Amino acid sequence: MGMEDDFLKDDLDAEKTIEYIKSYLPQELKGKFSDDEFYYFLDLIDEFYSESGILDVAPDEDGCVEIDLGKVVDFIVEEAHKDGIDDYDPEEILFIVQGELEYAESLGDDE
Repeated sequence: MGMEDDFLKDDLDAEKTIEYIKSYLPQELKGKFSDDEFYYFLDLIDEFYSESGILDVAPDEDGCVEIDLGKVVDFIVEEAHKDGIDDYDPEEILFIVQGELEYAESLGDDE
């Protein structure tokens, strides 16, 4: 049952992240993206972090790791194009990436 619990926890975490991002988006972008697109974006953000080596970088003295949001956005836009999903506007995707990062940082504030 442990693996099933992990999947349920991951789904719940993704749902919370998506809800946070939706509330973070500017009014003109609210409702523009489907939940499936948000799940896709989250998967690509995770993939970028895994493949870029950012997860292996030692934090600075403040406990922070510098993340180039432009590179994350470019990765999402390029992968979505390659996958035939859509040609997304990088400026719109930047809000999603920022929202995901803000959510992750808010979790750290609770600890």
